[in-house]
Amino acid sequence: MANPVVARAEVLGVRADGPGRRVTVRCATAAARFRPGHFAALAAPGGSADVLRRAAPILRADGEDLDLLLPADPPAVLDLIAPLGTPYPQPDTPGCALLLGEDTAAGPLLALAEQLLAGGSQVAFVLAAPSAGRLYGVDAARELTADVLLLTADGSAGLPLGEDPAALVDQALRALDADLLYTAASPGLSAAAVGAATLRGVRSWTAVGAELPCGTGLCLGCVLPVRDADGVSRLVRACTEGPVFDGARVRWGGLGTVPADVEGAGVIA
Repeated sequence: MANPVVARAEVLGVRADGPGRRVTVRCATAAARFRPGHFAALAAPGGSADVLRRAAPILRADGEDLDLLLPADPPAVLDLIAPLGTPYPQPDTPGCALLLGEDTAAGPLLALAEQLLAGGSQVAFVLAAPSAGRLYGVDAARELTADVLLLTADGSAGLPLGEDPAALVDQALRALDADLLYTAASPGLSAAAVGAATLRGVRSWTAVGAELPCGTGLCLGCVLPVRDADGVSRLVRACTEGPVFDGARVRWGGLGTVPADVEGAGVIA
């Protein structure tokens, strides 16, 4: 988990960013600690009935500032805890990485791609969405690499996502001779991509698309089954142990459930 700070951060700017709003805030300490994959937990605006914080992805850090992706315009000052979560790990040696992002979840992959390129790796993107209007980061991705594949469920841009996304990801991995897969997508698409990567012997890291009701580990609303290095499956919190996990260790078929073989399942039942 990151070393977060609690701060009241001044909003410096807001602009449209795909289907969301890119919000720039001044928070120097959090910006210095940011790594791609981290997120922020935002307190509800004053007067709201909400008592839990809400998670917001951090897109990038620039000097003393953080860029967040929010669904709507924020108040002038944000009460936040950041950075939170486990970021995407960097490879020990340069390689070729395929970055798969879906809808606005793809946002943090752009900063990750910049970091990978700075470390000498090659990058390629697969960006997916229900329709062309929901695709996120296409222009920014194309500024980083010529290898950008678009997939849409309705076929309105790029290739149709279809019923076999694993086959599309497998083709991309093979064409690139990729040795790393990073995903930020819905559980279904990430599971398909991780499955294709695992069969090909490609290491995968995935930001599990789980709801993070509080973002700080208090509510236990984001638990999911993960197989540890010792082979035992345990329930872990996506907001503290994740949201980035080794994709091959996530029990994708057991999301939202308590599999019978998870440690402690009999006690929970």
